[in-house]
Amino acid sequence: MSEGNGYFQIQATRPQTLAYALADSPAGQLAWIVEKFKEWTNSGHALPEDAISRDEILTDVSVYWFTGTAGSSANVYYESMHSGDWPIPSGVPTGVAVFAEDIAIRRYAERTNNIVHWSDFETGGHFAALETPDLLVRDIRAFFASLAA
Repeated sequence: MSEGNGYFQIQATRPQTLAYALADSPAGQLAWIVEKFKEWTNSGHALPEDAISRDEILTDVSVYWFTGTAGSSANVYYESMHSGDWPIPSGVPTGVAVFAEDIAIRRYAERTNNIVHWSDFETGGHFAALETPDLLVRDIRAFFASLAA
């Protein structure tokens, strides 16, 4: 957390500065996001493209670049940190899937969420939909099936 939380602090305190930098250079946009893929995918892989295909990574980065949404995606961190009421408690039934390389602490999640389904996985990371899509889909189906029961 001491080293890996820098992206959050930048986005929560200086989102517009970051937005200008990322909107100015496709290479900068690529470097910013590929670093996240490297840090937040399965650490058993030497390169992010060993966990997620290069085409999928480039597609992800391209969506940010072509839509010019690096700034607005960073701004949500700023808004959340400065609103004074984040997070807002919810009674909505919530399912959580925690993948090996991602961080989720149940006691904190339970403070604001009505957790009715919690799964811990020994593989995957923050980008589970790209890394372990079958595992994620099975867990989402199990969550919604439990609500219908």
